[in-house]
Amino acid sequence: MEGLNASEQRDFSQLLEKRQMKEFVTMYSTLVQRCFDDCISDFTSKSLSTKEESCTQKCVEKFFKTSERLTQRFAEMNAQGPPGGFGGK
Repeated sequence: MEGLNASEQRDFSQLLEKRQMKEFVTMYSTLVQRCFDDCISDFTSKSLSTKEESCTQKCVEKFFKTSERLTQRFAEMNAQGPPGGFGGK
């Protein structure tokens, strides 16, 4: 953010915060929808069955572990730089 005045830095930070919040809400919505679709099947009771509760817990854990691993992998790839170096084919 070098080269930006204080007002521009503040505006940029606010924009970045909004974008991060939107991404979080999108990720959360995706997680809820996916786990609901995969795990919830009995609508005759207002509470979750043991099977549904276990499935939901595993679904959420798997989602977060996968997200964490992808983040790590992207960081590793980013640290290595672009394939073929700069100006590669």
